[in-house]
Amino acid sequence: SLLLVFCFLGVGGEGLKGQQPCEFPAIYNFGDSNSDTGGISAAFEPIPAPYGEGFFHKPYGRDSDGRLLIDFIAEHLSLPYLSAYLNSLATNYRHGANFATGGSTIRRQNETIFEYGISPFSLDIQIIQFSQFKTRTNDLYNQAKTPLERSNLPRPQDYAKALYTFDIGQNDLSVGFRKMSFDQLRAAMPDIVNQLATAVQRIYQQGGRAFWIHNTGPIGCLPVNLFYIQNPPAGFLDQYGCVKAQNDMAVEFNRHLKDRVIKLRAELPQAAITYVDVYAAKYGLISNAKNQGIFHHHNHCTCLYSSQFSRFIMTLF
Repeated sequence: SLLLVFCFLGVGGEGLKGQQPCEFPAIYNFGDSNSDTGGISAAFEPIPAPYGEGFFHKPYGRDSDGRLLIDFIAEHLSLPYLSAYLNSLATNYRHGANFATGGSTIRRQNETIFEYGISPFSLDIQIIQFSQFKTRTNDLYNQAKTPLERSNLPRPQDYAKALYTFDIGQNDLSVGFRKMSFDQLRAAMPDIVNQLATAVQRIYQQGGRAFWIHNTGPIGCLPVNLFYIQNPPAGFLDQYGCVKAQNDMAVEFNRHLKDRVIKLRAELPQAAITYVDVYAAKYGLISNAKNQGIFHHHNHCTCLYSSQFSRFIMTLF
């Protein structure tokens, strides 16, 4: 099951070295809409109904009908759902924070969210936000005079014990599909994964030791990528109705990412870095949809057009 990839024992993961699994006091997440728990909603336009109706029964800051993988990770660690860093209301950061925003990319993009839905909070900006957050919360914690004042703040010692999760890269491919040839996008992949590696290194330099890195999913299976295709030519789609060439690019990107993670393990000897094969998990669900009790994922989606962002938001199932 896609929902059981936790404790560093699941899909594509490798066990933590010298540490009992699932004993993290906090999670700090960096990413895009796959793990955004309210960042982009706080910064720009709230995510509308029917998002959230499957679990929260109302819009809940997620581009999802229910919970995201990061929510299930938090549940499995017996931690509360992560508050978005950009959300100033009813936030609790004792057990971590979420810096992800929908539309984020690894590399900075020269376009605005109002054009193509690309978030201004690229991965390097998210890392800067984390650094500021850590410095400021440590100061506030040390200045606090009562337990109540400290109750919503991270304990300074927990930063070294926390789990740092990364779920980002899908939008770098989406931008590439719009602006580049496939050959140009392939040539850009080493730089994209190197920038992600730099983000991991910066967290490591600040004391982070446990890292959980998702690869990118089967982007060619997203309904938005099929929206304008009325009569696809033979061979354009695979047997499950996904854009084959786009999925091939995702697989190639993931090869680069996995190779870079292997190098990171050598470069950061005190880190435990888990590479999670989300692509295999998601594509496995899609290819076995009927056996999993899932409706055809291309025919059962909600398409909402946002005039402010000039983008389509797709909800699966």
